[in-house]
Amino acid sequence: MTAMPSRLMPKLLVVEDDPGLQRQLRWAYDDYEVLCASTRAEAIDLLRAEEPGVVTLDLGLPPDPDGVSEGFAALEEILSLKPDTKIIVASGHGARESALRAIAGGAWDFYQKPVDIDTLGMIVKRAFHVHALEQENARLAERATDEWRGSGGPVLGQIITAAPEMLKIARTIERLADTGVSVMLLGASGTGKELLARGLHDASPRRDGAFIAINCAAIPETLLESELFGHEKGAFTGAVKTMPGKIELAEGGTLFLDEVGDIPLPLQVKLLRFLQERVIERIGGRQPIPVDTRIVCATHRNLDEMIAQETFREDLYYRLAEIVVRIPSLAERPGDAVLLARHFLKVHADAMNRPVKGFAADALAAIDAWNWPGNVRELENRVKRAVIMADGKYATAADLDLAAAGEEEGDILNLKAARDMADRAAIRRALARSQGNIAAAARLLGISRPTLYDLLKNHGIQI
Repeated sequence: MTAMPSRLMPKLLVVEDDPGLQRQLRWAYDDYEVLCASTRAEAIDLLRAEEPGVVTLDLGLPPDPDGVSEGFAALEEILSLKPDTKIIVASGHGARESALRAIAGGAWDFYQKPVDIDTLGMIVKRAFHVHALEQENARLAERATDEWRGSGGPVLGQIITAAPEMLKIARTIERLADTGVSVMLLGASGTGKELLARGLHDASPRRDGAFIAINCAAIPETLLESELFGHEKGAFTGAVKTMPGKIELAEGGTLFLDEVGDIPLPLQVKLLRFLQERVIERIGGRQPIPVDTRIVCATHRNLDEMIAQETFREDLYYRLAEIVVRIPSLAERPGDAVLLARHFLKVHADAMNRPVKGFAADALAAIDAWNWPGNVRELENRVKRAVIMADGKYATAADLDLAAAGEEEGDILNLKAARDMADRAAIRRALARSQGNIAAAARLLGISRPTLYDLLKNHGIQI
């Protein structure tokens, strides 16, 4: 296994057990960095270490130099590790049958021995050209994706995430934005329901209208009707002037009803009438007022149980929840806690003019290990505390008021599933800590960069 290092030239891997042919090809293709392997194992090692764009593969490899079994095994393994590699298969064994089988198996082209250097050179040159075009297209596509989701930064304007679960929700919200359907956001307190609602509004045709949010649990029952529907002057004691309600103020825009499960039953009837007829009446008013307002709502309550207990109207639920979006907790979003913590640290350090620049190693480990029962809101509060308490440039676990990280046992008993889950979580945390730098993430994980690329592909993790 030999190589002529030249980092400025495209890498061509020659898998050939004939030393004479190896030397001939190495000296013939001086436009490439030619890497030579005599066996499948050597070829795979070079593939992982050097990531060549093009491979010429002799099907007759030891220990089966007179057959094709080892060559086809190498073809399959190369493509499983690096699907974008252009493999040119060469063989003198049953050329037509081998050619058809190789192309069907994923080879890019086929060439029959004895090798003609000039002809094979043209095939290799074309393979490198196609590979370069594909790589450039991939880079452009990745750049477009990064512009949309910010490489773990804000999506939908405000949501900071790199977790596939939240990216999927962001894409769902984007698709729903152009429609007029009512959206119900379900999730625990502090998971970002209002930010998603605002993102839906900002991505919709109503973006130029008002976005108004109201927490139905935070307003006394006696005042909630007035807050939502407004009142006329003199409608009740203290109503010294006419006041439009939140529904009316959101005309042409979006009204976000947070904790909609806390709306009392009598008011649920009036809200249902608005959703059916798109008109309101202020308290003390007699004139119906048509209103064009989109309703987006959220709750942490179990509305199915409330419907069964007849504390929430089923007909109202189906009006409010034409589409239901379930938001995962922060603990279900591996890597996001570190991303968000870095964001909050910068925001609060700048706001308070504190010299804190980042987190110490024990703080990052503690952030990863904590299950965040209070979700993003708890995380922001702890980071704000750390910015205030930190003595130097780096906040510690103690500054966050978190204990040193420990390991918890999971409920998964299947070893492969447990390993896969642990691998995915570790990779996402490493990417978050290294801010998407592959080389740094690989060092944190104690593996090579090509191995990390393989794991990213196998686990379907976007960088």
